[in-house]
Amino acid sequence: MKNLGLLLCLFVGFNTGAFAQGDAEQGKNKSAICAACHGMDGNSAIAMNPKLAGQHSKYLVKQLNEFKLAAKSGGAEGRNNAVMNGMAVGLSEQDIEDISAYFASQESTPGEAAEDIVEAGRKLYVGGDLERGVTACIACHGPRGNGTSLSGFPDISGQHAEYISTQLKAFRSGERANSLNGMMGDIAKKMTDKEIEVISSYVSGLH
Repeated sequence: MKNLGLLLCLFVGFNTGAFAQGDAEQGKNKSAICAACHGMDGNSAIAMNPKLAGQHSKYLVKQLNEFKLAAKSGGAEGRNNAVMNGMAVGLSEQDIEDISAYFASQESTPGEAAEDIVEAGRKLYVGGDLERGVTACIACHGPRGNGTSLSGFPDISGQHAEYISTQLKAFRSGERANSLNGMMGDIAKKMTDKEIEVISSYVSGLH
């Protein structure tokens, strides 16, 4: 029932901003500032920087707005990142919508999972660890890691393993705390370094 309530809140929340529309063509021009770190089409060649290609537009809008909020609040609110705060703070609402629409329209390049972790990764991704309260990733991100736009859960399929690992550790430490109702923090705090390594590699290989 709690999860159903969360989804209903998300639905209402997203609909309040449903009139904002991004223009992918305009976003292509505006995204030039993003290319050095994320690639021209959002397929970053740098493992510590996320691939943005094919990511849900609403998720990208949320992250950019939270970087912008962190910049304006001195890191007290939003998602704090020294580089991204500076990049986002000068963007207008329309800029954010357009850039997000552009990257969402691009096709993400596939990643690859290390062969020796596939079985352990699949087990953790699909089943989690009920005894320790580690929620299965599939519950929010789906069988192929695609997430859903409506619920706000990101597409993590094919994402760089290094980036996924860094974010899970940031959620675990509390350095990053902008997931829905703190869900990712609650989950990551129960994960070992080895589990983070395994799941990060596994989702990189999801297509």
